[in-house]
Parts: sequence; C-alpha cells; structure tokens
Amino acid sequence: MATSSSSSSSNASSTLHLANCNAITMQKGVVEVTPACHLLIRGKRILYVGSSAPPPPSQVGERHMLLDLGGAYVIPGFCDAHVHVTAVSANLHDMLLLPPSLVTARATKVLEAMLMRGFTTVRDAGGCDWGLAKAVEEGSIRGPRILFSGAALSQTGGHGDMRQRGEDRVPSCCPISLGRVCDGVDQVRQAAREELRKGAYQIKIMASGGVSSPTDKLTNLQFSAEEIKAVVEEAEHAGTYVCAHAYTANAVKRVLELGVRSIEHGNYLDEECVDLLKKTDSFLVPTLVTYDRIKRDGELSGMPSDQIAKVSDLLSKGMEALALADKKGVNICFGSDLLGPMHKHQLDEFALRGQVQTPEGVLRSATSMCARLFRMEGEVGVLAEGAYADILVVRNNPLSHLLSLCDPSNIIMIVKEGIIVKSLEMSALQTTGGK
Repeated sequence: MATSSSSSSSNASSTLHLANCNAITMQKGVVEVTPACHLLIRGKRILYVGSSAPPPPSQVGERHMLLDLGGAYVIPGFCDAHVHVTAVSANLHDMLLLPPSLVTARATKVLEAMLMRGFTTVRDAGGCDWGLAKAVEEGSIRGPRILFSGAALSQTGGHGDMRQRGEDRVPSCCPISLGRVCDGVDQVRQAAREELRKGAYQIKIMASGGVSSPTDKLTNLQFSAEEIKAVVEEAEHAGTYVCAHAYTANAVKRVLELGVRSIEHGNYLDEECVDLLKKTDSFLVPTLVTYDRIKRDGELSGMPSDQIAKVSDLLSKGMEALALADKKGVNICFGSDLLGPMHKHQLDEFALRGQVQTPEGVLRSATSMCARLFRMEGEVGVLAEGAYADILVVRNNPLSHLLSLCDPSNIIMIVKEGIIVKSLEMSALQTTGGK
C-alpha cells in the first residue's frame, strides 16, 4: 500500500465505508470486539455499524469511498478531560506577558498535534475561549472538538492568581489567562455568569492550592462554602456543572458535598472521598503524566524551581489514588494537564494508567466514560449509529497491547466528524458515484 498523508472532505452527499475491521465498542460500559465489521459514515455521523456489509449508497450522485482495513482495529477517537490548549509555556506567570495573537498562533500547533495523536474531543480546564473553539468547529484551525471552561475561577492568592508575592497590580483577566480572580459571593456569581455568557461548556473552580501557582500551598483550601455553592447554583441554572481542581482529601470531600460534579487530580484522596464519589455518581479526572514530565522536563520547560518542588510525591500519591478509585468502581476519566513543550507526552498517560488499571478500564476512561462526563453519551467515545464519526484505525489490539497507544505511528488513520485527517499505508480500493 502507498504511504500518504491526506485530508478528505465529507458532507451529506458522500459516504465512507470502512470494511473488514475489528471494531472495539464500549456501549453501556461493556467492551466488545466485533470481527469482520463494517462501518458506514455519511457526513459527520456514523450511519451503520455491523457484521453484514451495508447496502451501496442509493442517493443520486452520492460519492462513495470504500476502504478495506484488512483486519485492523477500529476504536473511537480519544477524549482528554483535562487539557490547557493555550498553556503554550510552562511558566504561567510569564505567559501573561505574551500578546494574545502569539498565544493563539502557538495554540493552533498544540491543537493540531493533539488531533494527530488521536484526540478528537477535549475538555479545556482553563484558558481556551469561544473564539478558539469556534475556529476548530468551523475548520479554520485543525484540532479536536473543544469543550471549554473559559477562565477558571480563583480566589485572591489561589491557584489561578499568578501574581508573584511582590506584585500588587490588579490580577489579570486577559483572554490568555488560565484563571480569573474573584472574591465574595457576588463577585464569584458574576464571574460564573460571565464565563457562561461567553459560552463556557462547564465552570472550573480552584478549590485547593496547585503546582503552577506561585503563592499557595497544595494543602490550602480555597473559596468559602458559600462561594462554591453560588458557582454550583449558577452552573445548574445554566444546565451545566462545575469541575474543581482539588488535591487533598479535605478539598475533595468539601466540594463534592457542595455539589461539584468532577474532581480534577485528587491525588491525596482517601476512602471517604471514594465513597462520596460513588454516592454522588461524580467523576475523578487523574492527571498523572504532568507530574512525571514536570519532574523530568520542568526546568527545561521554563517552570520555576519552587513550583517543580511542589510535585514531590504527587505522581506516587496519584497512582495510589487511582488504584483506590478503580478498585471501588469510581467513574474515572482520562486527563493529561500538560503545559508548554510537555504537551507532546499526552499519550504517555496511557502507560501510567496501565500500571494500575486493566486495558479495558484505561480505554474506557478515554472514551465512553469521558462521554458520560461531557454529557455526550451516544455522540462521542463510541462506535454506534448516530454518533459522531470520530474514529481511529490502529495496527494493534489495545486490549492486549495497551502500550501501543503511546506510539502515534500505531495509528494508521484518524477520522474526525467523517473527515480523514490522517492516513498512513491506506488507499481507497473503490470510489464510485451513486446510482
């Protein structure tokens, strides 16, 4: 077969038929492999999935492309529930000095690279705005579908306040800031409403200290209960939910009891936290790879040494937390949380998860479980009729070769919304016009 890289347009008058593949489906939490499977795509959606060959196109003038995949494995496009596509530097304080035009230009590279790694839907947990998400949606920028939070809400001196101790200027709320500072119920409520007005798919709050913020400790509790309740109320009124950056058990329990639906990181959670996650049917989004890479590459990536020191035992504690949550059947989603030049290690999260979870569990976390969190069940993270045609064709069965997911060359083809955005060693065997 010829080796090529292609971009193919798709619309309502064209179909793509992927034949002779091993399809890995994950409907209702059950992972199954369907051999000799056929997938028929029309426009942006999957029209048919099954063992029998679908009928040829019947629309007059419909363009039909048939690809025999030769037994390759087909899985849904990956989802990442915790990215920062505008974090083009690992030094978030200095990044505020960059002009938004430069940040946007660099973010386009981050987005395209994510798509080429097989991520077709991502949830941005702070920084991305409506304009960047819209640019991807309309095709001006190549990248995954973005469910953006806008600017994450932070108290003064919290994880979203990037001022150094000697700075007294007003905290920035510029478009490239990953966070916005707000204090008191009225300010917090207004900030949540403002982010929702600007199209935020969900609201993000900083409920504990963090690594990349210069003046707080990981153990800090942030925002009052009244402030958090106000954000949750505003999100619920708008038909969405709140996700919370939280490291410690106290922070995790506190926000879950106040109505937060998604816990970001959760490295120091305990059994009580896990029980509460189960009771509330909430979600945990570990982000293990970022701690691994900060230890290895943080200094070279421009992260200040005092922030690198905060990582200390976060990877080992995060692995313990993941094991505990997985054992108890918590809803676990895939997340990476990488910054600057470390974005390229996004796929390494699969290897870290695989030290704790089964291949089925890891794959589910990056597909169907994220779909549940995103409230997009039946649309992403699944190979099913009516779902978006976000599809990866891979050489190896990830259920028996999980580490193959860490290798981008293992991905033969990437299809996003019916458009082939990457194609290696694959050529059309038959292209016909409709009857």
